[in-house]
Amino acid sequence: MHRPDQLPDAITGPAAWLGADMAGRQDEWLIQLSERDIADLERASNHYLSLGRDVGEITAEDFPLETFGAHLERMKEKLLHGIGFEVLRGLPVNEYDQLFSATVFCGIGAHLGSARSQNAQGHILGHVRDTGASSANPNTRIYLTAERQSFHTDSADIVGLLCLQDAKEGGESLLVSALSIYNRMKSERPDLLAYLFDPIATDRRGEIPPGAAPYMEIPVFNWHAGYLTVFYQRQYIESAQRFDEAMRLSPEHVEALDMLDALANDPEMHVRMRLQKGDMQFVYNHSQLHDRTDFVDWPEPERRRHLMRLWLSPTGDRELPECFTQRYGSIQIGDRGGIVTEHTVLTAPID
Repeated sequence: MHRPDQLPDAITGPAAWLGADMAGRQDEWLIQLSERDIADLERASNHYLSLGRDVGEITAEDFPLETFGAHLERMKEKLLHGIGFEVLRGLPVNEYDQLFSATVFCGIGAHLGSARSQNAQGHILGHVRDTGASSANPNTRIYLTAERQSFHTDSADIVGLLCLQDAKEGGESLLVSALSIYNRMKSERPDLLAYLFDPIATDRRGEIPPGAAPYMEIPVFNWHAGYLTVFYQRQYIESAQRFDEAMRLSPEHVEALDMLDALANDPEMHVRMRLQKGDMQFVYNHSQLHDRTDFVDWPEPERRRHLMRLWLSPTGDRELPECFTQRYGSIQIGDRGGIVTEHTVLTAPID
């Protein structure tokens, strides 16, 4: 375990923001697409579709942008070294079929990093919606339900979402700075903070690489190469306790996790937003935690909440500690992340 005096007293920089402050700084992270931006994205999408290739094979070279590429370079810098998130608003998805929407989204993703598999089936394009799956099943991924997700990170450097349909009620997106949570805990309860640097078991939910245990043991907070990196999913930490071999959570670990959750859920700490149809949200997983409130869907199948998701690995990113090989397989910058099992074949499924 890291002792608190071996860690910085406070982490500064643009990613150590407070939600109450960030809510008033929308111009920094909510970007309205112009007609020129949309035309550039549509032009690149039509070019790629003319090649007759699967959208899962898209590359930045095959998705040539005349003007919007410069903004994506700035966005990548904002994600990796700035506040850690951005929302692009105004993509006219009502005018597109699902394949064209996916091509725009995956094309943007290709300019940010390489796409990673999001499940054991090798899907690089995920579909986030309520499938009726039961969260009582320990192998159910929470994003396939309508339930509150809780603050967490995904298994990739960057996660992107494209909203195709919004829910009838709820389904709001919440973001919180892990650096600001660290700062509060270091100031108020350094004794508890130390326990979050212990390896803690996290359930793989049945998606197990060859030869691996059904759980990972990665600390929630990792201090490496001058960066604080977060790895967290409370529901999966709790379900990992079903494995006899997994490290037991002490009362101190539970108290530390409870404090992290309480800080993340403090309205002063997190920023809340409701993604509209056509919104694309990109979040840097190593400095931010994200969450989604529970939701009530429309009765009509065609109106039900539906988001596409990308997991991306950019070049120029930070180093990760060796323990992340349990989750990523490789920790090579630009080629890491995702869920890969013995039978994984990469695909980009379209409904």
